[in-house]
Amino acid sequence: MDNGASGYRRFLQGDEKGFEEIVRIYKDGLILYLNGYVNNLYTAEELTEETFFRLLTKKPRYSGRSTFKTWLYAIGRNIAVDYIRHEAKMTTIAAEDAEAYLSDETDLERSYIREERKIAVHKALAELPTDYRSVLWLVYFEEFTPKEASVILKKNSRQMKNLLYRAKQSLRLELEKEGFTYEEFR
Repeated sequence: MDNGASGYRRFLQGDEKGFEEIVRIYKDGLILYLNGYVNNLYTAEELTEETFFRLLTKKPRYSGRSTFKTWLYAIGRNIAVDYIRHEAKMTTIAAEDAEAYLSDETDLERSYIREERKIAVHKALAELPTDYRSVLWLVYFEEFTPKEASVILKKNSRQMKNLLYRAKQSLRLELEKEGFTYEEFR
């Protein structure tokens, strides 16, 4: 049994420490995952808070058909998709505000990804379409199995296999543009 499921079960039984445990374990990874959808660290943090707020207030039922982390990330993804749909008509931000957001995001990336190769991979991921970036992030950074990632991304096994293959090919091409060879990342 994973810690998230047991923490959630304790929370549902009235133990507030169970909820605190869930937030502590999953907050950072969920922020970075949602940032891949919205490309704004502040918004990703707000969406992560919304995900935890939904757990806190609505207390959705966790069936155990997937890992707790898979279930939680699927909730976060749905919230991000709803946000993107709702905010599609919003105005753009001022250039000086954008510069502040970008500098904060870069600082977080550099603290989270320390080695030079990982930075190159992260930059190449940013150039990929959202679906490719998401599947690679879930499988290789968050260490979900392709089956678990398919639940989050709402894909069947065949679609997931094809998506993961195309995403890896696109990432390889992006890395080759930067002068890296495929053999360096085996």
